[in-house]
Amino acid sequence: MAEQAKWYVAHTYSGYENMVKAAIEKAADARQMQDLILEVSIPMETVTERSGNEVKTVERKVYPGYVIIKMVMTDESWHLVRNTRGVTGFIGSSTGPVPLTEEEIITMGVEKHEIVLDYTVGDTVKVIDGPLDGFFGTVEELEPERDLVRVVVSMFGRETPVDLELDQVEPVSKDK
Repeated sequence: MAEQAKWYVAHTYSGYENMVKAAIEKAADARQMQDLILEVSIPMETVTERSGNEVKTVERKVYPGYVIIKMVMTDESWHLVRNTRGVTGFIGSSTGPVPLTEEEIITMGVEKHEIVLDYTVGDTVKVIDGPLDGFFGTVEELEPERDLVRVVVSMFGRETPVDLELDQVEPVSKDK
């Protein structure tokens, strides 16, 4: 059933996110619904706050008032989440909860897609996806935290830097 699971967003009273997360996880365990409710998440970010001369690093909720749940949507799992104290409802249409799209999941940082880099700055790579599919270039800059690689490709006789996602390029083996 885990492959049917999708990410949904539940709206909560502001300040109740941690309590709601704990209550959903506890209820899922108590009712043996771990195969339906797989993960409950509260996206957090680390920020540096400055007040006067004091600088401190704090964790803060990216989306206050929301809890993100990876679950298989059934009547039973819907009722468990919907009837949790502090939950006001799911985000969606009038017909029911709407799961997050793949792009929304990545943008929100809910799920990390780990990409193993087999290339570094200065390596020759081949573009394997997008409008420049099939072009070769040299890696100029890597930004793994932003999922970006800058590749210099030769187009129309000119060297042109292009920003691509890390998984849009692959290294060219040295023995070719």
